[in-house]
Amino acid sequence: MRLLLLARHGQSLFNVDKVVNGDPVIDRGLSPLGIDEARRLHGQIAGVSIDLCVVSEFPRAQETARIALEGRTDIPVEVDRDLNDIRIGELEGRTLDEYRAWKKAHDHGDPFPGGESLDDAAYRYGAAYERLLLRAEDTILCVCHEIPVRYAINAADGSADLDWPIHAIANATPYVFDAAGLGRAARRLAT
Repeated sequence: MRLLLLARHGQSLFNVDKVVNGDPVIDRGLSPLGIDEARRLHGQIAGVSIDLCVVSEFPRAQETARIALEGRTDIPVEVDRDLNDIRIGELEGRTLDEYRAWKKAHDHGDPFPGGESLDDAAYRYGAAYERLLLRAEDTILCVCHEIPVRYAINAADGSADLDWPIHAIANATPYVFDAAGLGRAARRLAT
């Protein structure tokens, strides 16, 4: 891999309702704004030759990729479940405020009740990025979720805190990584 275009999905219906979702089976897909954001991503990457698209298992990520790649039927799409959103267990379907309150009261090593820890998710994301680095394809589009994108950006930048300094990740916006930058991110996430 030479170049990775890493993007969060477009706004989802769960985003609109401010509800957290870590189970791909109950994902409700994109909102009308999310569809427009995916169309904007289509324009942002139109001038780039893409050899492969990798998505999470979530319909919102797959729908974003499908719209972004509209008309480019020659690009293979693969699912990597290690790029799925955080498994939040008993917080599934709860409000974003409840999720944030739980996260604030715990550290990254504490698993969500019935779910995984943020550290476990970071390790999972690092493994997925390592696999992307080994791919023979030159340019890869990856559409996944806010946390794996945020973690990759901050890890590549050498931040000790994966949540900072970049915290807010724009929907359906490509963040560009070369192999060296993605390698730094993957190594940091694996620790």
